[in-house]
Amino acid sequence: MLIESGSPGPANTIAISLTINGQARTLDVAPWTTLLDLLREDLDLTGTKKGCDHGQCGACTVLVDGVRINSCLALAVMKDGASITTVEGLSEGAGLHPLQAAFVEHDAFQCGYCTPGQLCSAVGMMTEGHAQSREEIREAMSGNICRCGAYTNIVDAIEDVMHAGAAK
Repeated sequence: MLIESGSPGPANTIAISLTINGQARTLDVAPWTTLLDLLREDLDLTGTKKGCDHGQCGACTVLVDGVRINSCLALAVMKDGASITTVEGLSEGAGLHPLQAAFVEHDAFQCGYCTPGQLCSAVGMMTEGHAQSREEIREAMSGNICRCGAYTNIVDAIEDVMHAGAAK
């Protein structure tokens, strides 16, 4: 349940402030609302996917203060004051984020369902700076499942962007 702040919300909501894809928002949400449901159902940011709803597939991965998380496992009220980046917020303006362009170039998706989570996870992984080799990339991305099996192309795309130093 979401009510834009400014109008009195029901007694069972909590006011939170989030910056979502660079836009400051003050929202009244039910305390049981997951971050995933807030993004998809209430804010119509449907790029983030609901896969398993148990934190096992990575389809719901978003960046919270630059750190990748499974949004299905986080209550929205727990992220009060945070900056959230979804796949819709990766690019600046009309151009693609370098990783989005690399995914297209390397055909790093088939059905595309996991792609938003893969992209957000890869941006977070590159920010962490721990993965340097193909094996380290594979390990760091192991929480994001691709049922189509595009893993080789996904790693190719990530590797290209990492070596070009183009990630944000």
